[in-house]
Amino acid sequence: MPTNIRFPLLQIICLSLLHTQVQAAEVTILKNEASGLLTWTAKDDGFSIELIQLNPDFVRAVYGKRDFPTAEVERIADYCVFGSIIQNTSQQQLSYRVADWRYVDKSGKSHPVKTKAQWLAEWRKAGITFAWTLLPESGDFGIGDWQQGFTTIKIDRNDKFDFIYTWTLDGIKHQGRIENMSCAPDAP
Repeated sequence: MPTNIRFPLLQIICLSLLHTQVQAAEVTILKNEASGLLTWTAKDDGFSIELIQLNPDFVRAVYGKRDFPTAEVERIADYCVFGSIIQNTSQQQLSYRVADWRYVDKSGKSHPVKTKAQWLAEWRKAGITFAWTLLPESGDFGIGDWQQGFTTIKIDRNDKFDFIYTWTLDGIKHQGRIENMSCAPDAP
């Protein structure tokens, strides 16, 4: 039997892939037929995140009703805003930090997602004490726990982007990605 067997590079790569576990999020995209708005839902290793497009007029209505100054209403309406629902679907402790989340623009540049703490600091300077609506910047979840709030992305409304999110299960950090997301249109 020959002791010097050569395998083509492709065969070696294929064999090595058999021993590598690659997990990808199960992502579904639903379109609301009445509004035309999209919802992305990713289910990935004990973590579920749902991101629902919110149009700027809805965002204006939410903050205008709470007597925000017009400039602040327009500033947040200029962001790409999503209603977000996150849930622990595992049988373990789960935590997340919005400060670790990113979005990647069409040029491949990574940007941080604006956190609730950042918004609140800016709003306090404008005399605003309101703190509801935004997704809490971090959370520790038991089995089945969930959280909701707005997630804000500063990107041109017409550009596509990838959303990168992280979470930790029993001390082990995980990362997921939703590709080709988009903002709600400027007008319904």
